Amino acid sequence: MRRLRVSLSVLVTVLLLELVTIATLSRWYAPSTSPPSAGSCSTPPQGKIHVLLLSSWRSGSSFLGQVFNQHPSVFYLMEPAWHVWKTLHMSGAQEVRMAVRDLLHQVLKCDLSVMDSYLPRQSKASKLFMWSHSRALCSPPLCSLTPPGAFSNQPQCEKRCVNGSLALAADACRNYSHVVLKTVRIFELESLYPLLRDPTLDLRIIHLVRDPRAVWRSRRSLGYDLVRDNGLVLQHSQVKGLEADYRVMEAICQSHVRIYQTLLLDPPDFLRGRYKMVRYEDVVDDPLGQVNAVYKFTGLNMTHQLHRWIYHTTHLSGSAKDPFETSSRNAKAVSRAWRTKLAHQQVRQVQQLCKGAMSLLGYRAVDSDKEQRQLDRDVLLPRELNQLSLESPRFSWLPSKTDKPFSEG
Repeated sequence: MRRLRVSLSVLVTVLLLELVTIATLSRWYAPSTSPPSAGSCSTPPQGKIHVLLLSSWRSGSSFLGQVFNQHPSVFYLMEPAWHVWKTLHMSGAQEVRMAVRDLLHQVLKCDLSVMDSYLPRQSKASKLFMWSHSRALCSPPLCSLTPPGAFSNQPQCEKRCVNGSLALAADACRNYSHVVLKTVRIFELESLYPLLRDPTLDLRIIHLVRDPRAVWRSRRSLGYDLVRDNGLVLQHSQVKGLEADYRVMEAICQSHVRIYQTLLLDPPDFLRGRYKMVRYEDVVDDPLGQVNAVYKFTGLNMTHQLHRWIYHTTHLSGSAKDPFETSSRNAKAVSRAWRTKLAHQQVRQVQQLCKGAMSLLGYRAVDSDKEQRQLDRDVLLPRELNQLSLESPRFSWLPSKTDKPFSEG
């Protein structure tokens, strides 16, 4: 009987995955019987820019996502691909990557009907994962809480903005100049090629990385919060406990190398000017300068209000009650906490598993417990030194020397 139950669960997962794929393909390729809408032309809506923020768990993507979210020109969603992984959790990351890609493709186009495959019928926008972290879903026309130019208030949004429909959210999305999606569930660039080739999308990719030792420390502090995600990453192998955590860490590092090397070794022409790698440590060392560079890359302008919000969020003390929440804190101190909090044995193990990624992305190893806790010893290689051999006339790897941080004057 136990074998029968396992077989039935696998069969149900496979059938569900097939139904999701068929539904998505039907939306893409079925002939239309109605006149084309403004969003169905063969070029992007005038001036509209689409951004994918790619990262891994516990790499600072919630903060960088909020840098986009708080901008009044941005329609932002945090982890829409979570719904795919939750629904198809009996599969592995490799099996569901096309479903993830298809969902991101449609949502970037402001087509939220794709969520029908993952949500109950007639669901509200408040059923979207971490919906209250989206300023756009807490603003008119969905909710009167956040007027134009104001920053979002996530606790108040949860109380007052629960009734907006997905259809209204899709309509609102079309009125923003930028659509930004954050995801930690893409492990290679190749699955995104159809999005980059789509003439109706002006897609930019921000690839956020972080020191693997800091990622490891943050992941270990979450306990069981990432168990289900770990299962998909490891294709539901029988590895458990600490060994599973190390295997996932290795997979994350390999994914960063795979994405970055795609750009370095044989980049396709359609990626020209559409990829930017950002290190979290560079952001916390120079938040205004780095955010300005990211904004420039994605066609956004800094405002006085955002300037103050960024400084407040990265410099003041405080901590988040929710591990997936962005709060005011001393970001530089948080980014380096692994040096005093982790046992050197764990650091040495992570360094071995992520040796290639650390070398490629510019993180220096520490060879002893004493060296690890010697905080005046920098473990971050300058981007310029690390990437002299990576320069290419086809891509801009470094912020321009003429880019200046926003100033109040």
